[in-house]
Amino acid sequence: MVHFVYDGSFEGLLTAVFDVYEGKAERAQLFSIKTYQPDAFAERRDVLTDSVKANRVWKGLFRKLSPQGLLNVYSVYLSERTDRETLLLAFFRRVFAESVSIEDDFSSPLIVQISQISRQIHREKHRFEAFVRFIHIKGNIYFASIEPDFNILPLIGPHFAERYADQRWIIYDTRRQYGLYYDLQQVQEVYFEAVPDSSVLDLPSDQVEEDEALMQQLWQVYFQSVNIIERKNMKLHRKHLPIRYWKYLTEKKI
Repeated sequence: MVHFVYDGSFEGLLTAVFDVYEGKAERAQLFSIKTYQPDAFAERRDVLTDSVKANRVWKGLFRKLSPQGLLNVYSVYLSERTDRETLLLAFFRRVFAESVSIEDDFSSPLIVQISQISRQIHREKHRFEAFVRFIHIKGNIYFASIEPDFNILPLIGPHFAERYADQRWIIYDTRRQYGLYYDLQQVQEVYFEAVPDSSVLDLPSDQVEEDEALMQQLWQVYFQSVNIIERKNMKLHRKHLPIRYWKYLTEKKI
């Protein structure tokens, strides 16, 4: 058994797949350096991330898979599951071995699992696109911190760049300790020395713009005004708005 250990990046993962095929390693496993545990009975090969190799693998997948199939691959990577490399390598082997598309072969447990993971990731993505609440902080920047179950920042960035194209904003993932910063032109990754709390709705007044308290109050008043007490259904409410998201919502401070 040969263990291919890569740097944890998606490009590194694709490079590792290239090295598996280049080395004709029939018995191979992929591991991120962050989670790798040495095995005395396996040969370790460190993967040097190479954009040329990664692009060749991605182009090969592009020829074999639909846009949704490619998105499923990236989603499994973003899931951070401990078995994501095993699943993806098995999936890649099938993709490259078959002359026809295999992504709709739902008789295969592997294909079903890949599809299910992708749906989980995109359910989380859509929820955070709806539930993120920004705080207007000093420097005229809108800031939000989140703590999603999956690494969804790369997926939600384009949505917020389009929706808030005229505002500078930061969305920071406190679990993974990195964020996205939009400077009115492009989105880039940012890292902080001091990690913000997972809920920043109650920042000290000296850290927020003067209009923030008023804006939160107006939003709460609006929320109360559209709420129909007689039709209150907390079971249905929690189904569509799970409790774990409430800490991000200004209206839940009421």
